[in-house]
Amino acid sequence: MPNLIRWRWPAVALLAAATFAGCTSLDAQQRKWIFNVRPYASALEDADDRRTVWIRYDSAETGSAVKLHGVWFAHEDAKAPVLLYLHGAGRSIHASTWRIEHMRELGFSVLAIDYRGFGLSGDELPSESIVYEDARAAWQWLAKTHPDSPRYIFGHSLGGAIAVQLASEVPDARGLIVEGTFTSIAEVFQSMKWGWLPVTALITQRFDSASKIERVKAPVLVVHGSRDGLIRPELGRALFERVRSPKKFVLVDGGTHYSTNTLGQPQYREALKELFGL
Repeated sequence: MPNLIRWRWPAVALLAAATFAGCTSLDAQQRKWIFNVRPYASALEDADDRRTVWIRYDSAETGSAVKLHGVWFAHEDAKAPVLLYLHGAGRSIHASTWRIEHMRELGFSVLAIDYRGFGLSGDELPSESIVYEDARAAWQWLAKTHPDSPRYIFGHSLGGAIAVQLASEVPDARGLIVEGTFTSIAEVFQSMKWGWLPVTALITQRFDSASKIERVKAPVLVVHGSRDGLIRPELGRALFERVRSPKKFVLVDGGTHYSTNTLGQPQYREALKELFGL
């Protein structure tokens, strides 16, 4: 979620927007900053071990017909557990392929989706409620197409907050894995240079994982890089401390927001075996 730190969260601008513009305008601007959608024109080409998936459903949030783009990364073992991959802000399936491939190398078949507004999933401006709904639809697709496979949820950065929300709702997740994520958007802002300014009450996209993680009943693996300068390791640790179910925290020495998944592969393997028996 690169833009969270680079926002420089124009707090004064937020206050001005709240004063001179309507709440709707303030909300839309925050959604643009937080999700930082970037256009990716090309889709991943189908290969023997991956195929395009289209998930169609009617949105209760917007009343529109939704067509989500996803890619299925099949593991060579047909009996491999299944993982729903939820990417962070400023990313897409296309930009997250290397991390998705790492998760497949750890033994999963992976479904990765683009939320509305990302990749080939349309140009709608995402919101917190919209991405939650998209994640639920993807989970339902997995439950329908792989009913006998153990299913796990993975989220990176902002995707970690989406993963926490989903795991707090569904009863059939075997485990939750989050990497480089946080307790809430408000606390991410407070960890920044301008965090002392009293603007957190104006945040509309709150992604308050701290209040939801306690409801997750599946085992939880929290992974963070010790040199993550975008989402500080203390935020990942604080989220971990609120987990009530079986849990494990992995701090990858030298890992940044982008290198943790690569550097931490040996620690991932050990943790997956210890916590999930994989």
